[in-house]
Amino acid sequence: MPIIAAYVLPHPPIVVPEVGKGEERKIENTASAFRSVAKEINVFKPDTLVITSPHSIMYADYFHISPGDKAKGDFSRFGVRGAEISVKYDAEFVRCLGKSAAAADISAGSSGEKDKSLDHGALVPLYFVNKEFSDYAVVRAGISGLDPLEHYKFGKLIAAVTEELNRRVVFIASGDLSHKLKNSGPYGFAPEGPEFDKKLTDALSEGDFLKLLTFDPKLSDAAGECGLRSFMIMAGALDGKAVDSALLSYEGTFGVGYAVCAFKVKGSDPERRFDLRFNEINRKVLEDTKGREDTYVRLARQAAEYYVKIGSNLPLPDGLLPEMLSRKAGVFVSCKKRGMLRGCIGTIAPITGSIAEEIIRNARSSVAEDPRFNPVERNELALLTYSVDILEEPEDTEFYALDPEKYGVIVTSGRKRGLLLPNLEGVDTAEKQVEIALQKAGISISEKYTLQRFEVTRHK
Repeated sequence: MPIIAAYVLPHPPIVVPEVGKGEERKIENTASAFRSVAKEINVFKPDTLVITSPHSIMYADYFHISPGDKAKGDFSRFGVRGAEISVKYDAEFVRCLGKSAAAADISAGSSGEKDKSLDHGALVPLYFVNKEFSDYAVVRAGISGLDPLEHYKFGKLIAAVTEELNRRVVFIASGDLSHKLKNSGPYGFAPEGPEFDKKLTDALSEGDFLKLLTFDPKLSDAAGECGLRSFMIMAGALDGKAVDSALLSYEGTFGVGYAVCAFKVKGSDPERRFDLRFNEINRKVLEDTKGREDTYVRLARQAAEYYVKIGSNLPLPDGLLPEMLSRKAGVFVSCKKRGMLRGCIGTIAPITGSIAEEIIRNARSSVAEDPRFNPVERNELALLTYSVDILEEPEDTEFYALDPEKYGVIVTSGRKRGLLLPNLEGVDTAEKQVEIALQKAGISISEKYTLQRFEVTRHK
């Protein structure tokens, strides 16, 4: 049996009367939409509610699925005692989902639970559902730092397990929209906040899940959203299904966007396989990118692919520019997968005999030795894009002379040293640039440190 319906639901604790103490009346449209959804779920009478929450346990490279037979939670952290919610878990579904993930090479499972209690991303929707219907089991899963397609694939896996076990399932994608809609909001105002919410609510109301997968990460980050990846999993769970979509409410009263959306499954639709369309878009982008690669980037790609496939360094190829063989410099090689960083390793000063050798060495390291990521595998190579930064000689500087768009920065305290390249997404002030460099070096803000700046020639 396929998933019956899916809902995008926000999770503001203030909408719960015991928490809001009258303030919930300021978002009555949201509360009313919650009540309508609860009534619909009562009509469907699902066996299982699958809930994805950005406030469940989150890992960079793993989808966590809550284990065990039951869980409970309350609103005590929001100043309320006694409003406890208990649920039983669909343990069979969880076990099957974990096994299916391993078989499909999707990084998901029940290991690494740090907190058994229900998070407010699950509690708020369940508070309203329980007013109408409570004879259900729950599967609770978190989001991850993986790319959009991996979230979509995880959703498809949830749908496959639903059909395998013949469960009546309703999917709840818990998530708020922008947190930057008003100066009085939790994170202030950013113009990207209203822009993000408008684009996302338009996509949801139209049932256009391709737009969820192709959102500009810069816009999402600047808007301070928390729900998009939860919605991506939901989109995967509805892969290939025709849906009636409806935006039931949207409010931003408290500076955070709250959207309630309903998606009723009404059959199959092979045109709504958005991962296939997403892959085709990315294929064309990658082909265009590869066609524009210069000699520096092409060498980085060749070196990375050679190492992943052969296991050794690429021999110096023919056709390199004379300056790549005659000049020495520090080099950083970065690789991205579908727009997300997959590896970045570099040298502040040259440690090989030429820029070309430096590129080969650091390209290998970026795909195999970056401690933040697992080594790149062969099946990922076709999805990677590369950039190469050639560093100029650093110069001593003072804080007032930094410019994060033009100059990279090096911070040094004793033997501890950290570097940050210039013109990076989200690093728009010298304060932020130095703060990140200090963190990378393990230097406390209270320690004495020196500053150097440097320019780069970026090849991409």
